[in-house]
Amino acid sequence: MRNIKLIWDFRGPAAAKTAEHHEIHLKEYIQIEKLPLDITGYEIIHEMHAIAYMVVPESQMIAVRDTLKPHRGEVYE
Repeated sequence: MRNIKLIWDFRGPAAAKTAEHHEIHLKEYIQIEKLPLDITGYEIIHEMHAIAYMVVPESQMIAVRDTLKPHRGEVYE
């Protein structure tokens, strides 16, 4: 089974702090929903763009996507 990396993009001077804070909420969601994976993170792309992400099993991707509204997704390897 594949895993999907759901991604939220943040832009502007506060992007890094916003992405870092968003990861906290993603971790909370994983605990509440008891998801089988706990892979989350944030990355600073450059000073005006950062992302937060979480990895979910493909079988649960649609439910999580519809609830959390990520900006995009990709196959996680």
